Amino acid sequence: MSLIRKVAVLGSGVMGSGIAAHVANAGIPVLMLDMVPPKPGPGDVVSSKAFRNKFALSGLANLRKLRPAPLYTPAALELIEVGNFDDDLARITEADWVVEVVKEDLAVKQALFARVEPHLKPEAIVSSNTSGLSVVGMLEGRGDAFRKAFLVTHFFNPVRYMKLLELVAGPDTDPAVLQRMARFGEETLGKGIVWAKDSTNFIANRIGTYGMLRVLKDMLKAELTVEEVDKIFGPPMGRPKSAVFRTTDIVGLDTFVHVAQNCYDTLTRDEERETFQVPEFVHRMLAANMLGDKTGMGFYKKVKGKDGESEIQVLDLKTLTYRPQNKVRFDSLGAAKGIDDVAERIRTVLSGTDKAARFAERVTLDTLAYASRRIPEISDDLVNIDRALRWGFAWDLGPFEVWDAYGVRKGVARMKELGLKPAPWVEQMLASGRETFYAVDGTRDTAWDSRSKKAAVVPENPRAIRVDHLRRRGKALEENDSASLWDMRDGALLLEFHSKMNSVDDGIVAMMNRALDRAEASARGLVIGNDGANFSAGANIMALLMAIKSDDLPSVERMVAEFQAVNQRVRYSPIPVVAAPFGLTLGGGAEIALAANAIQGAAELYMGLVEVGVGLIPGGGGNMMLLRNLYGQFATDRDFDPLPFLKKLFLTIGTAKVATSAEEAREMGFLSRQDGITLNRDLLLADAKARVLGLADSGFRPPRPTHFRLPGRSGAATIDMMLYDMELNNQISPYDRHIGQKLGQVLSGGDVSAFTPVSETRLLELEREAFLSLCGEEKTQDRIAAMLETGKPLRN
Repeated sequence: MSLIRKVAVLGSGVMGSGIAAHVANAGIPVLMLDMVPPKPGPGDVVSSKAFRNKFALSGLANLRKLRPAPLYTPAALELIEVGNFDDDLARITEADWVVEVVKEDLAVKQALFARVEPHLKPEAIVSSNTSGLSVVGMLEGRGDAFRKAFLVTHFFNPVRYMKLLELVAGPDTDPAVLQRMARFGEETLGKGIVWAKDSTNFIANRIGTYGMLRVLKDMLKAELTVEEVDKIFGPPMGRPKSAVFRTTDIVGLDTFVHVAQNCYDTLTRDEERETFQVPEFVHRMLAANMLGDKTGMGFYKKVKGKDGESEIQVLDLKTLTYRPQNKVRFDSLGAAKGIDDVAERIRTVLSGTDKAARFAERVTLDTLAYASRRIPEISDDLVNIDRALRWGFAWDLGPFEVWDAYGVRKGVARMKELGLKPAPWVEQMLASGRETFYAVDGTRDTAWDSRSKKAAVVPENPRAIRVDHLRRRGKALEENDSASLWDMRDGALLLEFHSKMNSVDDGIVAMMNRALDRAEASARGLVIGNDGANFSAGANIMALLMAIKSDDLPSVERMVAEFQAVNQRVRYSPIPVVAAPFGLTLGGGAEIALAANAIQGAAELYMGLVEVGVGLIPGGGGNMMLLRNLYGQFATDRDFDPLPFLKKLFLTIGTAKVATSAEEAREMGFLSRQDGITLNRDLLLADAKARVLGLADSGFRPPRPTHFRLPGRSGAATIDMMLYDMELNNQISPYDRHIGQKLGQVLSGGDVSAFTPVSETRLLELEREAFLSLCGEEKTQDRIAAMLETGKPLRN
């Protein structure tokens, strides 16, 4: 199977530039082309590249400005070349994959494919990013070779962050092309592959749009407001915080209506076709240009309040005027608050008796029944439908997983009471004795297959390793309330955190020591990772505050010393230790990752030493570890000037800067050049296992401790001058400066003369002393309490 080494993206709008950016994120060169502007503007030189490439250059420039950032690092822009269809289309012969991302108009796409076909190299894949146009229609007039190499690759926006990639084959697509694209999408681009059929709007947009329109229509009958609906169909129902209307504002009301209209125009045999007619108030919003974020007003609008502060107001659907948001309170939502298990949370809401619960139940069961009737029209199985909604609409559970949570038999009965019709195959499943769509058979997940009328194994990448897989094979080797130790086989062990937010506490520290005991005695290497929402959100600051408030500073000192010691033990263990961080990796979580001999990080990594936000400095060795990473082999070099690096390090820690990707974490010094990055989170533990065994097989020896030539008192004074200027300019408070002085003294090596060698042990002592002194100060205690209460840092 030939590799995809270069990609041509035809179109540089939001989606085209987003796809180009993400391909560049994966380290692959991209040629991004667009049309030549039809008319020159004032001052344009028609023959110049600046004019002829204007659209593509604009798309490239927007990548720098878009938020959330489409690029892992601005350095990835170096991999994107631009051009235009008239001058540069012949260059697509360089590309192994050519993806079209132009206007969603069949005639426009057909005309472009006619121009593309002569320039394709024989082994190239060609695809369209259409969100729902007919594959057969796009292929009209194309030759056999083109038809065999063609498929739909439907990405979701924003491309970097949305996992879904729907693949749709044409009538003549070569199966080898499908497999090559699926492997590239999954393993190189990190996407979740869903196999869709050539049906209107494929899977995610078909079901997701139906569900959203059901909300729009039923909310008027239920007399619910915009903010009430978004509270219901947000996290309480396993949906993202943006819920229904904030999501629509982000996507754009015009885009949503286009998708709905495409369904209505083409789904002439759909029994629910009329549902795809958007309500009258939506047409009025379109006429008033209330399209969402792109026009500054949609279902929500940011305005200046009476006090000059920004306020998010909400649209009154009856008057189409904006008003302040009302506080939303429903007993069913209150009962679900604080429930971590998504299935249980959804069950709790749907079992309520108030208006919110009844509305949620009606809309949800209607959408589930509709999804069941779309098999086999849009998909041959329920797994692809569930994955499409999870990965494309950010639902925590797909439709059939939600149905399992509610109860399949109970759902069928309630649907009938409400006049809804589930697909016949659902009742056939129940009649066979199967009560759930999903189940576990031994170590494997199974799902009901309506074609064979029996359970089938849920397909997944054979390289994927999940903690559930390990759990089903047997008991944990060691476990406590906060962490467990698992056998990954082949001589690798996995240390898994499972405390609240995977926060570091005494249980995790104890299990780190036990894991090292077991690994050093009988294994070849240790991986530190988990399947949670985040690697670790940091130390358990509630436990820290309780100890401080109890005047139990000796316990705090013990906790800090033990955490530093176990991190040092991780670093210098005779067996290799690899950390697999992902998501939030903050404070103590970052220190554990930094302690490892190597990091295999997920591309979506948000890593930082953020302790100053609660009035502290890193206390688990993080200052010394980041110093070690940045100074590297020059730590003891007499000719090395440490001050520029010291300032960089100080600002990274002192401003609680958090990397927004693994690539940025590498640039900040959290990851080394040798550390690995995995774009597909599903493969992270497998990659970490391969890395730790690779280290073991290649003659691993623990590193030698580092000594640092640090600037001492003069370095601390330089940092304090910087802090003085920041305080003078009201950038920081006097107490911020006090914390910064403590941090500066640690990073400079303490009260020593310039360039005196300082050991790791001494740096840990300095760190511990500064940490404990801050713990004893009232203002730090106030900051910790404020963070626990509000989730926001206090500037006192």
